[in-house]
Amino acid sequence: MKRLMLAALVTLSLTSGGLAYAHPELEKTTPAANATVPSPAKIELRFSERLAGEFSGADLLMLDMPGMKMDKPSKESAASALSADGMTLTLTPSRPLMAGTYRVDYHVVSTDTHRITGSYSFKVQ
Repeated sequence: MKRLMLAALVTLSLTSGGLAYAHPELEKTTPAANATVPSPAKIELRFSERLAGEFSGADLLMLDMPGMKMDKPSKESAASALSADGMTLTLTPSRPLMAGTYRVDYHVVSTDTHRITGSYSFKVQ
C-alpha cells in the first residue's frame, strides 16, 4: 500500500505543473532607455502583466542639466496613472521637461503580490 501511494505521489508531482508565480517585467519604455528625445508629453512603461494600480507607481527625477552637475536628483512633478488594460503605467509631467538627464524610478505589484522596483534613464535635448 505504501509503495502504491508513493508511486502515485511521484507520478502526480511529475505530471502536474506547480503554481508559477511570475513577476511583472518591464517590456518597453517610451522614451526608450538611454534615448535622447525632445521633451516628452508623457512617459510610458509597459509591463508583462496586469498591475495593481493602488500599489504601483513611479517617480520622475532630474539627474543633471547641460553644463551643470546636480548634487542630488530633483523630483519632478508628474501624475502617475495605469492604463485601462492595467499593463501600462503612464507618467505625465506637470510642465515640459527642461534639457537634462532624467531617471524614472518605478515600483509595481501584480497579482503575485511581490513588489518589483527598477529604474531607467533618458535625456531631454
